[in-house]
Amino acid sequence: MAHGTHDYDADPRNANVKINLNGALVPRQEAVVSVFDSGFVLGDGVWEGLRVHGGVIVFLGRHLRRLYEGAKALDITMPITREKMAERLYETIDANGMTEGGHIRLMVTRGEKSTPYQDPRVTIGEPTIVIVPEFKSPLKETLDEGISLFTVHVRRGYPDVQDQKINSHSKLNCILACIQATKAGADEALMLDPHGFVATCNSTHFFIVKGEEIWTSTGQFCLGGVTRGLVIEAAREIGVQARQKNFSLTDVYSADEAFVTGTYAGLVPVHSIDGRTIGVDEGSPSLPGPMVQRLRTAYKNRIKQAIAGGRGL
Repeated sequence: MAHGTHDYDADPRNANVKINLNGALVPRQEAVVSVFDSGFVLGDGVWEGLRVHGGVIVFLGRHLRRLYEGAKALDITMPITREKMAERLYETIDANGMTEGGHIRLMVTRGEKSTPYQDPRVTIGEPTIVIVPEFKSPLKETLDEGISLFTVHVRRGYPDVQDQKINSHSKLNCILACIQATKAGADEALMLDPHGFVATCNSTHFFIVKGEEIWTSTGQFCLGGVTRGLVIEAAREIGVQARQKNFSLTDVYSADEAFVTGTYAGLVPVHSIDGRTIGVDEGSPSLPGPMVQRLRTAYKNRIKQAIAGGRGL
């Protein structure tokens, strides 16, 4: 059975969540934006996925830093400060009684346009800010059994084409990669950089285990992942060498373990790539592997520290 890292069990509470639309809390059914909104017309905006644990939006400071950097790069003038954005986020989860197992989609677009055209100068008014909170948690079978990947032809391109550092609404390359992987019978896509080295996945970051080391890409052709960075830091804290380097599919196929990281599911093992079982010569691998287990513990400790730190940035 295939399990994507973002799969979840439906929660009836989500039918009645209050969504924050430009500072106003509205019922889910009434949360709408204009058909002239820049995000709808052109995918012109930035976003973040956030997790709620122990009443705290964990690692919020890192996520907001990335959001505001992306907005700056796109020349979107944010109408509120990071501190006010944090207040708005907490107002939203508190209004929904969300203390655990929450997932938030924070979206900022350039705003409404006077006409459906790409030029930012036809934008009228301030940016649109939408906060969608949902009660969602990754499936246990996904965390236990892992996922399969398929290497797609869609590449992570150079920053002068579309800078992958910006977590923009424009995700067409990732969508095409996801479609190709799905058509091939895999759960998610593994994407290469323009030089043929492994870059990242369509919605998560990719790691392999080589002996007592973990390898991930240089980061030149992928989003600056918050969870990716936290896992690298946590690995080094427990004495695991984390290398950011170029490596090829040959290195991947012979890896001892492989896993992906993301805000929603944390660390998820990968059991096969391009039809090759990872970590064992034959039969089913034992998942999660020892390195993933160690890193999960270290990452969970980071979450505990974030909870203990409270609601500050």
